[in-house]
Amino acid sequence: MRHTLPIAPQFYVTAPQPCPYLEGRMERKLFTSLQGDGVEQLNNSLSQQGFRRSQNVLYRPSCSDCSACMSARINVAEFTPTRSQRKTLNRSRHLDRRATSPWATEDQYALFRDYLDQRHADGGMADMDVFEYAAMVEETPIRTRVVEYTNPETNALTAVALTDVLEDGLSMVYSFYTPDLPQNSLGTFMVLDHIEIAREAGLPYVYLGYWVPGSQKMGYKAKFSGLEVYFGGEWVPLKDPESFAAEEHPLSTAPVAEQVANIQLPQGKHPSKR
Repeated sequence: MRHTLPIAPQFYVTAPQPCPYLEGRMERKLFTSLQGDGVEQLNNSLSQQGFRRSQNVLYRPSCSDCSACMSARINVAEFTPTRSQRKTLNRSRHLDRRATSPWATEDQYALFRDYLDQRHADGGMADMDVFEYAAMVEETPIRTRVVEYTNPETNALTAVALTDVLEDGLSMVYSFYTPDLPQNSLGTFMVLDHIEIAREAGLPYVYLGYWVPGSQKMGYKAKFSGLEVYFGGEWVPLKDPESFAAEEHPLSTAPVAEQVANIQLPQGKHPSKR
């Protein structure tokens, strides 16, 4: 009988590069690849410890002198929409929602390009071509869905979310939408709709990526009630956003070896660092 031995994931650190959220700071990421047996379990476990997925890679900020970036998720049971959020939800309820397998389409890429060109022309994804977009959507070793929102009157694709289905929630990997309807707050609408999807599916959380105090780009996440952030090795309710400072100090983050040693892996695997 042939046996397959479990291989502990290898963790690596990226070279420092300019931070996209806080001016004048440098970012660095701790990452590992999603491959081989047990990728679903690994993704679930590391997502619960502040990691995010990008294609077949899981990563978490590991900056040498800053610990501002915190993974954020909404506790569905604790969420109550504000009056403004109820208006946002009702304003776009006419859109048809369709969840499909992770396949890239020409309509998606056209909307993606329009969104980047008008909203993030100077961002790190601004030069992505159609092949790179297809890789972002289709290169996933886990259970992923493309959630499309279409105007039923014109059949026009209006918004798209690339969403992972975790054992304890939905993880919004990336989302984009038509920039021509700013009054509809489509980014907020998709988060609100994912909260409804998670509630209907009996999933307790919606993972939103990173919240960064002091970053205007990420400030909208603090407007959702029930928000939790991964801070100090545990999930903490974000009751007062002002109580979290964008820490920048040589001792604000643990050494990489200590970070890796503290990662909890499924099936008792022990991580290795390079």
